[in-house]
Amino acid sequence: MEFKFSHIMDNVRPSEIRELLKYASQPGMISLGGGMPNPSSFAVDEIREISDYVLENYGPLALQYGNTGGYDELRKQLAIFLGEMEGIRTQAGNIIVTTGSQQALYSVGKILVNQDEFVITESPTYIGAISAFRACGIRMEGIAMDEQGMRTDLLQVSLEKHRTEGKMPRFIYVIPNFQNPSGYTLSMERRKHLIDLSADFNVPIVEDNPYGHVRFSGNHLPNLKSMTNDNRVIYLGTFSKIMSPGLRIGFVSADESVVGKINLLKQGLELSGSTLTEFIAAEYLKRGIMKRKIPEVARMYGRKRDIMLKALEDSFPEWASWSKPEGGMFVWATLGGRINTSKMIARAIENKVTYISGASFYPEEIKYDGMRLNFTFPSDDDIPVAIKRLASVIDMEVKAIEVSR
Repeated sequence: MEFKFSHIMDNVRPSEIRELLKYASQPGMISLGGGMPNPSSFAVDEIREISDYVLENYGPLALQYGNTGGYDELRKQLAIFLGEMEGIRTQAGNIIVTTGSQQALYSVGKILVNQDEFVITESPTYIGAISAFRACGIRMEGIAMDEQGMRTDLLQVSLEKHRTEGKMPRFIYVIPNFQNPSGYTLSMERRKHLIDLSADFNVPIVEDNPYGHVRFSGNHLPNLKSMTNDNRVIYLGTFSKIMSPGLRIGFVSADESVVGKINLLKQGLELSGSTLTEFIAAEYLKRGIMKRKIPEVARMYGRKRDIMLKALEDSFPEWASWSKPEGGMFVWATLGGRINTSKMIARAIENKVTYISGASFYPEEIKYDGMRLNFTFPSDDDIPVAIKRLASVIDMEVKAIEVSR
């Protein structure tokens, strides 16, 4: 039988990250591609002890179906955590637990946007958001970035144009802290401007903050959610980068009406999340392990960032440029318009190094000379080796281009 698939699937494309994972296990390969935390950051002993505690004391409950919205104690602990760590005033009723932040992205798109309507994102933006929104049949308009994050002056021009045309975006999606893929952080001035624009044009903000806790230099900036007393900001969080991606714990903090609609959608998607991992995550927060571990992770990743930046300075061509993130997991390198990094990936794999090409991160108008480099997963010793290999690949690519002219 030949199946006829829905029109939505026409726009859903395979993730380059998932495609490249098959090469990561090849002998001698160094991957700068995946957005994976370093395994040494996982609190294995603490999670093992908590797992035993949960099973001994709550086994029948933790192994049963749970609430669609998430384990009540976890939502309570999340509200406390957000208040103490982020200054976000919220409560358990305004929080819903999701299976990772990817489900949160899909859910927010599904409940707020009709098919063929559009949202505004940064450009470039998180590849997972692009995948989630495309799976919802949502169109995206990208707003260019610079070292201070999304250019809110361009955003204002776009919003004014759309208001004149009578077709407004359904929300503005941003990653203000150590953005994926660029590593850029939205400046304080632009945070204020973005919130003002949201109010002036009556467009909600979806704030995705997977990396915000992992700051290793510079000054902390308040999250958008904490900067407004109304409900215009929908906040997405995850434990994947600061506890473990394997637990698949994400969450949304938003107005009760938004949480209620996501709850209804989740009932159709999965009935409930993993009750066992929700019990474990709640106890992890309750014991204060999260707050103790975050500084350790930040120090480790700061060291790795420094190693990568030095390696880039030592090995990359002088006409290349790259971001210098104050936190997070990624450096964004650009090759001055000279090289198509999507085409170069095959040569990189041959030389035992991988990255994610920049084209994967653009919601509409695509640029081909960028690449996202992850510094958190490879070992300290492997980072400079990988950058040297990549520099050699760039040199070979330049020579090949010159020969073909």
